[in-house]
Amino acid sequence: MQTVNLVEAKAHLSRLVDLAKDGESVRILRRGKVVAQLVKVEPVRKRIAVSALRSLTDAMTLQKESAADVIREMRDEARY
Repeated sequence: MQTVNLVEAKAHLSRLVDLAKDGESVRILRRGKVVAQLVKVEPVRKRIAVSALRSLTDAMTLQKESAADVIREMRDEARY
């Protein structure tokens, strides 16, 4: 864990954020006391409601032709 004073943190914030992003905690001191700490943030993953997704896809109308055929037709007609 790295410790820096507030003046140094202001001058080198980008470098300190990169250190935190790489997993190293950085403590920031003001007048010798810890006032902040930079740490890596773990992304929050939301759970997928499978039943809601299934009901949504079940309500969709089926396409008459495949997506690949539609794309080829658009390409050949130069309408993209």
